[in-house]
Amino acid sequence: MSAEWKENIYEPSDELISVQNVNYKGREPQVEGEALISIDKVDLNYNSKDGPIKALENISFNIFRGEFVCVLGPSGCGKSTLLKILAGFIKPSAGSVKLSGEEITGTDWHRGVVFQNPPLYAWFTVRENVAFGPKVRNIPKEEYKKLTDEYLAKVHLTEFAEKKIYELSGGMKQRVSIARALINNPEILLMDEPFGALDALTREKMQDLTRNIWWDTGKTIFFITHDVEEALLLGTRVIVLSRHPGKVIEDIQVEFSRQILEDGNADIKFSPNFYKYREKLLRLINAQ
Repeated sequence: MSAEWKENIYEPSDELISVQNVNYKGREPQVEGEALISIDKVDLNYNSKDGPIKALENISFNIFRGEFVCVLGPSGCGKSTLLKILAGFIKPSAGSVKLSGEEITGTDWHRGVVFQNPPLYAWFTVRENVAFGPKVRNIPKEEYKKLTDEYLAKVHLTEFAEKKIYELSGGMKQRVSIARALINNPEILLMDEPFGALDALTREKMQDLTRNIWWDTGKTIFFITHDVEEALLLGTRVIVLSRHPGKVIEDIQVEFSRQILEDGNADIKFSPNFYKYREKLLRLINAQ
């Protein structure tokens, strides 16, 4: 890390900031001990008519309980591919991915996924969509009805519970998608550019909602984005991937989300420190 980067930015050491064995203040994650997700030397190759194409190369890092990890990188660097590996949709060509020490071999409710275009059931009501997971897992009706009401309230959709999905705006559909993922009480919430298709005002509201849900529930979140400001405003940690094949080229802790929540500083993105982080990350990505 260069001296220019270090200047007046939380006084990082000469090496990349390690997130292991760090004690955070307040309700921040406890990152001592075993990782929730362990990613070790992961490669991913796609087959093509011209031979294998490497999408990811030698990806290694841990995700600890309660972290909000944002992943940035140039288009085509493998961000979404990495999320799909964590979700269990695809298997790495090499290396391993473990959840609480157990190899991830497929999809299950321990990892909730929220996509940019929510795959909701258009013929169901909002309530039916949110309740779908617990219902198919044979959770008792009284229990899943109570949980559905709880998560509808968390995403501010109680008054829209009986609306059909086609009656909702884009932001409301994403709120349904988040509630539907959270109601299963997953170990980690995987979010793949969930607000990329929303207008600026709705996007900001969804960022506020997601930040507050993370803070209130203590859930671990892995969030893919192409927006540097979004990563800084939401994450407790930002990971940057290189141009393909994607490699980790930066992994830093950030404090802006905590400052927004604890200090109520909604204008933090206009601060000199935020500007320095933003410019450094943009230069790093644009240099790829």
